[in-house]
Amino acid sequence: MTSKELISIEPLVDIAEIGQSISIDIRYATTNNFTKKIIYKSDLCYLHKDVAIAVMKVQKYLEKQGLCLKIFDGYRPLWAQQILFDTLPDERYVGNPKKTTRHTRGTAVDVTLINLSDNKELEMPTEFDSFSEKAHLVYEDLENFIKKNRKLLQDAMIKIGGFEPLPNEWWHFDLKGWQDYPYLDIPGLYC
Repeated sequence: MTSKELISIEPLVDIAEIGQSISIDIRYATTNNFTKKIIYKSDLCYLHKDVAIAVMKVQKYLEKQGLCLKIFDGYRPLWAQQILFDTLPDERYVGNPKKTTRHTRGTAVDVTLINLSDNKELEMPTEFDSFSEKAHLVYEDLENFIKKNRKLLQDAMIKIGGFEPLPNEWWHFDLKGWQDYPYLDIPGLYC
């Protein structure tokens, strides 16, 4: 398959094709992730089309405030989920591919906020994929401005986009009803 053929694979869409103003930093296409390995051979970001619509609503809302979404991950094939789980077999932070997983449905997205004026990330409690209590939504021993940034992200994703947060990861959001979507295992994607 060519990269052009991969852009729209029902029910997935490449978010860059419809949300060109969204910043994309697919960490598993780099070594800048907790495995320290390149997992995806492509830095495209696929999302279920329902998630892409919701993400675009959030993006339009944030742009009015001089902000932008930055996406770290979206749809994740089962083989990639297995690599992550083999690296960190802790179900608080990485879904077991033999059980319920969220990213493999295309309904989960990992995001942060950036300032449109300088393209810098707003400071959050931790870096992406920091598997510690400090990344939990209830963690409060933070500077007020960091709590404010986290709340701004949470409010936009929940109230505008209709997402649900994951309690252990400030960056992870699932489209409401995610569990009703089927697992997707699309051969050749990210290879």
